[in-house]
Amino acid sequence: MTMIGREHILVVVAALSCHGGFAFNLPNLLPNFKPPTNGASLQNDLERGLLRAIDGTQNGKTADQRTQEGVLSIVKEMEKSFAPKETLLTNPKDAEILDGDWWLQFTMNDDTYSVVDGSEGDSKITTKQFKKDAQGSISAGGIKVDNNNNGGEGNPARQSFDVANGRVVNEIETGIGLVTVGIAFRPSRSVPRRALASFDTGTIATKFGLTISLDWIFDLRAKIKGSKESGWLETTYVSPYMRLGRGNKGSVFILTREKDLSKLR
Repeated sequence: MTMIGREHILVVVAALSCHGGFAFNLPNLLPNFKPPTNGASLQNDLERGLLRAIDGTQNGKTADQRTQEGVLSIVKEMEKSFAPKETLLTNPKDAEILDGDWWLQFTMNDDTYSVVDGSEGDSKITTKQFKKDAQGSISAGGIKVDNNNNGGEGNPARQSFDVANGRVVNEIETGIGLVTVGIAFRPSRSVPRRALASFDTGTIATKFGLTISLDWIFDLRAKIKGSKESGWLETTYVSPYMRLGRGNKGSVFILTREKDLSKLR
């Protein structure tokens, strides 16, 4: 049987449609057909949508209930559709996407998240939820810092991952100076993408030249608690441009590779 080429069909359709008397509507031969979804395109759209949602919220500090619900809806879709590999913290190749500097652009609380082994057994990590007014704030081993006091969206907190050496460094500008907290971490046995944090070093480089050590606070806390591990952070989404994380106290973190959020709008 001779096959009719696509070119011939197009010529016939064009000829018939050029004459009003012979114009007709072609039947829908594939009523249930839907074009395939481009995963990369969806991922890009979700990231851009999330950036638009957090725009102008001062790191989450001024986000109203409707904005928070919109942000959380996008976050959950990204976590569901593009979850990171479970070897993110154990495979050097997979860890490359996580290593380096990230800038904290938004923080909020989510009391609907289903946590697996939140206390991490003998580590006895507290999972008591942050207060609702903790938007835009971060906590480092019990030291709460308002991420909005560092100059707003133009100067966000920095978090740097070094997966190979099991280290994380958090830095944030405050009214009195630069607060730097060093953290040792290990992968969780319960949740592979969860890093169990042991806060061990901290300094405040004051604006008037004095550097204050915070190490003693973490040492004292570890002795009282009986464990150096005092928190955890799950990486629930990561791309070359954006990372989502969830903390043991119910916080949701949105970080970007680009420091200046306005360049991503």
